[in-house]
Amino acid sequence: MSKPVIIVTGAAGMIGSGVVRHLNDRGMTDLLLVDDLKLGDKWENLVGKQFLNIISKHKLFEWLQGRESEVDAIIHMGACSDTVEPNVDYLLENNFHYTVRLAEWALTQGKRFIYASSAATYGDGKLGFCDDEGAIEHLRPLNPYGFSKQLVDLWMKREKVFNQVVGLKYFNVFGPNEYHKGRMASMLFKMTWKAEQEGRIQLYKSNDERFADGGQCRDFIYAKDAVAMTCAFLEPQHRTICGLFNIGQGKTTTWKSLAAALFDALAKEAKIEYIDMPPELSRQYQNYTCADMRKFHKIFSSLPMHPTEQAVEDYVQNYLLRKARW
Repeated sequence: MSKPVIIVTGAAGMIGSGVVRHLNDRGMTDLLLVDDLKLGDKWENLVGKQFLNIISKHKLFEWLQGRESEVDAIIHMGACSDTVEPNVDYLLENNFHYTVRLAEWALTQGKRFIYASSAATYGDGKLGFCDDEGAIEHLRPLNPYGFSKQLVDLWMKREKVFNQVVGLKYFNVFGPNEYHKGRMASMLFKMTWKAEQEGRIQLYKSNDERFADGGQCRDFIYAKDAVAMTCAFLEPQHRTICGLFNIGQGKTTTWKSLAAALFDALAKEAKIEYIDMPPELSRQYQNYTCADMRKFHKIFSSLPMHPTEQAVEDYVQNYLLRKARW
């Protein structure tokens, strides 16, 4: 291979395929994509993108044997991202053990390693949303998915390697290339089709007296911004930056405001109904998230961000209504 290869796992997913697009747009095509495409339409996220090869995650370690000198960096986005997945053994094997094994290879070979953590590790948020490696053992995730991601962060800390890797705690990411995600697609994705077909949407009633119905707050971040923030750690001037970082806007948007932005993007009158939250969801629901972005912005102060209303308009009008991909 003529140039060092960047490996992107979860490459056909929403963020992973966005990373491939971002790198392609900057003339980088020496990419090894890792994903299991199976029977769905996730493969369509890779149409029109340039890369060297695509292999199964089960073949990656076999591929790595003897190719140590060919690899430049690993961007590890591959994981089960289903926050209501009940099979804890599967989550531990797929999200924790696989990540640790890949990190061990990268650390042994001195390769740049960037991996996806999650804001789900913060649990109910009572301890805040600060990406401080010194406090991660105190966090209490609300679901097995968050627990599997928390275990990776804890392993990095225990092995004292946060000065050699980059962990990214993604908040509520929405945007192009999530058609394949089913029940785990963003609420904006689901609300758009309902608003188009029925002229109304449904939001959950609040299960917390601190928040009105539709007043629950989330830190929503557009996929294009999350991708740009991820790839910033590959820039030559930032190759020595390591640690745990939040990936969010650092500001909140209520569900009601997000819905209003959607109806504006559709040029429709806002019609919202509130329904009871399912008990199984209520037990692990985050009513408030807001990324503490001081650590990230201290280093990356010039990255532009899409305001939520602008991001919703771009996503709805240029992708969802056209059934287009990024």
